[in-house]
Amino acid sequence: MTKKHAEIKTWFRLDNAAMIYSAIQRENYSAIYRFSAVMTRPVDPEALQRAVDRTMPRFPGFAVRIRRGAFWYYFEPNDSPGPFVREDINNPCQPVRFREDNGWLIRFFYYNCRISMEVFHALSDGAGSLTLLRTLLAVYLRELGHDIPNGDGVLDVNEPPRPEELEDSYGRYAHAPSCRGMGAAKAYPGRGTPEPFYTLNVTMGLVPLDKLHQVAKRSGASITEYLAAVLIQSLLQKQHWEKNRREYPVALAVPINLRGHFPSQTLRNFVLTVRPFIDPNLGNYTFDEIVAQVHHQMRLHISRQEMAAQITRNVKLQHSCLLKLIPAPIKNLGMKLSYRAAGNRPYSTTYTNPGAFRVPAAMAPHIRRMEVILGQSYAPRSNCASISYENTMEITFAGTVKESDVERDFFRHLVHAGIPVRVESNREE
Repeated sequence: MTKKHAEIKTWFRLDNAAMIYSAIQRENYSAIYRFSAVMTRPVDPEALQRAVDRTMPRFPGFAVRIRRGAFWYYFEPNDSPGPFVREDINNPCQPVRFREDNGWLIRFFYYNCRISMEVFHALSDGAGSLTLLRTLLAVYLRELGHDIPNGDGVLDVNEPPRPEELEDSYGRYAHAPSCRGMGAAKAYPGRGTPEPFYTLNVTMGLVPLDKLHQVAKRSGASITEYLAAVLIQSLLQKQHWEKNRREYPVALAVPINLRGHFPSQTLRNFVLTVRPFIDPNLGNYTFDEIVAQVHHQMRLHISRQEMAAQITRNVKLQHSCLLKLIPAPIKNLGMKLSYRAAGNRPYSTTYTNPGAFRVPAAMAPHIRRMEVILGQSYAPRSNCASISYENTMEITFAGTVKESDVERDFFRHLVHAGIPVRVESNREE
């Protein structure tokens, strides 16, 4: 155990979100996501490995393995060799297996100018992982001889980790009156023809951020709201063309970073989802009407009071005396069934936008753009994610389905709105 690891507990509980991701883990599914930085020069893998070795001890919440106790999973520090930098692979975001790869739940890859980091969602959400990646990139550039300061989101790897970075912020804020389950209706599943295991089709669109912002502003929406509306419209069209006997609401799971609403410096999970949706059974919607619905639904439900009630409800269930006494295998089965009903069935797909990736001014010239990929969905469909760096917004569709109609209609809409799009894909078409 390293000195910095010794400063934290020898084990710690999973947060509320991590419990779900660990329970629904299976051989062909893991809640994995990837962030990548495309640098201006080809990656030096030896310098990158040195940077990983220097950075990881500063982030003990990521340097862990997962264990299953009699009643719950838990984390303990991982002192095995690694994680090791590897050449990139064709199909990213492969499922994790808790007993493989020395138990590491985080991976680092390189290819040409690209540095990629994959994270099992039980460790952290996007905001926490981007803090790790930002710091890693700073340390890597120092290994190459560049003078990169700490600050502006770059943590000092020579300082010990702060206790608040390992805080379970769900537990901290679970003191509001709890609300009952939302009871969301079944949504259009948005599924397609499954690819062979494990084939992840990835399509990326690169758009100018300033132009996207102008178009979204004209629609009276934020960038997240505008892109969510475009995605909903594309899924509505897909469902309509399928000519099913019945049409269901098209609904998105949109994660919201709670740190902007509840003071927290945790690097662990601290997100909730909102559910913007359109019900085609109420009639046809113009795109402007879809944007307005998404805008108002998201503003309505992104409220401190409602989110605090959701946090309390989720954490109360976690601390139920009856649930504590149920053995872990039975508990995991129950959580899997619950996730299918409440975490998967009410949504057509996921759209996440962690926002702008900001770095110290000295780092900016060394990074060309950022990329994000959500791994395989719980069901065979595509997820959508976006991230911006300087004036480039990168939008990714990733899924294990053969069809590409949703992403094609999505990017076609942006082009018709006057937003230029450059598309890259790993598809063989």
